[in-house]
Amino acid sequence: MRPRTWVLVLAAVFALFQLAGVTGRDTPDSKNYVSYALSLGGASKREAAAATIDWACSGEASIARRNQSVDVKHFHGADPTRRVTKRCRDFEWGVVERRLAAGQTGGHTVPFMPARFMRIFEVRPGYPVFLLPFVTVLGVTWGVWLASVLVSVAGGILVFLILRTLSVPVPLALTGQALYYVLPCGTTAMRPMTEGLMLALTLAVVWGCALALTRQARAGAVLVAGSLLALFTVKHSQSLFLGLCVAAAGTAVAVRRRWRGRAPGRGVVTVTAVGCCAALGTVLLARLLHYPSESESLQDLLTSHFSGPDRAHPWSELLHLESNFWLEWARRQLWEPLFVAALAAGAWGALRRPAFGAFLLAAAFTGILTQAGHPDINIWGNRLIVLAWLLPVVGVPLLLEPVVRRRLPLPAQGHGERQAHSMR
Repeated sequence: MRPRTWVLVLAAVFALFQLAGVTGRDTPDSKNYVSYALSLGGASKREAAAATIDWACSGEASIARRNQSVDVKHFHGADPTRRVTKRCRDFEWGVVERRLAAGQTGGHTVPFMPARFMRIFEVRPGYPVFLLPFVTVLGVTWGVWLASVLVSVAGGILVFLILRTLSVPVPLALTGQALYYVLPCGTTAMRPMTEGLMLALTLAVVWGCALALTRQARAGAVLVAGSLLALFTVKHSQSLFLGLCVAAAGTAVAVRRRWRGRAPGRGVVTVTAVGCCAALGTVLLARLLHYPSESESLQDLLTSHFSGPDRAHPWSELLHLESNFWLEWARRQLWEPLFVAALAAGAWGALRRPAFGAFLLAAAFTGILTQAGHPDINIWGNRLIVLAWLLPVVGVPLLLEPVVRRRLPLPAQGHGERQAHSMR
């Protein structure tokens, strides 16, 4: 079969597997995004609340039913679906009704949480806008599921495109796509949260960097700029982090090439300039639009979503928590070192192409920065650091490339050799 056929087969198999969990993937934050999307579609606060609560409670009941079915003590008990659904609906409606009665009716989101917390989601319209056509046409349950499948599939396809742009053999490019689906990237992207779009747009930036390094500077720069602009609407902190990291990586590549007596290259200079402009533009636009500041995000973290009074010395407390967090994180990684081993293998593969590897490392490092900004060990599934998994997803196929090239009969390598040279 042609490569594109294999790409579609992998995507279709992944999509079919996701039918194992149509509901129950939501997190507490998912309600904010879904209600935002419904509001954009014209629903009133109560209409958006009703549809969102029904969807969330259906997921909670589904999980309760599945858990009970394998509980050694209660598997023969009565189906808990009605009981769990009613309890969930009563709780959620109680919260929403109290807040609506208190006058918390502004913005697009339903007031599931305090207004200061909801403000953080109001400035992230990108994901709700993406959800809007799906929930409008298919309803909340299937609309959210299909949107999640498509954005997850897109991430895997972008991995394939990145590797093929680097002239990696098709079997290894397909391996990268498969790794994206089976590692935490795919699982996290399926959650109805911003992470799926963040992963896809970050991969689009990496693809743009790869294009720029293979003498397609204009196309690469346009893709990087457009993806960073879209990231601003999804989560502006990621746009800032990625812009800074791309600029830093490009600077490092340019300096290294200068030190070796080579010109930095038009592609490297262009992408570096785009990264600098994106970082500066993110800061200025966020200030202009009065987005919640870094200190507001910090107070949200330390006060458990503003459920308590603001901390008097938040930055010193953050540093204390930061040191505790990373010590505990390192201990857990030593206990289960799969993530660290995968990062090491990915870095090894990435550094086989030093120029491209610098940009890949930069993109993956944004996961570390995101986690550092929210040092909470209890957040589900390490989703904040998930961007770091892009390093093994793309880097491991690069690590395996010499082995595969020795085993596969390949055509003349002229064009591939020129592209490989531009990666150095």
